[in-house]
Amino acid sequence: MADSWIAQGFGLLSFVLALVCFYQKDDRRLKIMMVVMNLNHALHFYLLNAITSSLCCLFSAGRTAVSMRVKSVWIAAIFIILTVVIGYLTAQQWTDYLAIVAACLGCFALFCLTGIKMRVLLFAGSCLWLANNIIVGSIGGVLLEATVIVINISTIYRLHKQRFTREALTEHG
Repeated sequence: MADSWIAQGFGLLSFVLALVCFYQKDDRRLKIMMVVMNLNHALHFYLLNAITSSLCCLFSAGRTAVSMRVKSVWIAAIFIILTVVIGYLTAQQWTDYLAIVAACLGCFALFCLTGIKMRVLLFAGSCLWLANNIIVGSIGGVLLEATVIVINISTIYRLHKQRFTREALTEHG
């Protein structure tokens, strides 16, 4: 019972870290916070005995750290292949593939996209993580992804509005 409370505590910490992470308009700050959040979330899933989800979070932390220095479809492909292989080897039920696909979407988004496009793909991954978190019983994870979805939509809107305002000023200035 105490182990469950400890695991859920790490999930709630991930929730707080996600609030800080996805509110960032700056891509670099978003990625730094995402590394920290994914490391914490990997521990959370490990404590819940959701090994595939835990490994996907570890890979997500690694790929996010690398993506801060490198933009490459080839590096993204390597991380995606590794995620799929490790996921396939550890998956115990079909629902484990939700985490695998979510991690792959995040990988492509972080290596190959920026700004609004990156956040839209991260939104899609968040929807899959939300389903995964409901299935594995992660209270913090459910709160995390539900909130990340809302914050990400808000940030996409703010970025779109900022771009629209900048373009309007350029046309009239």
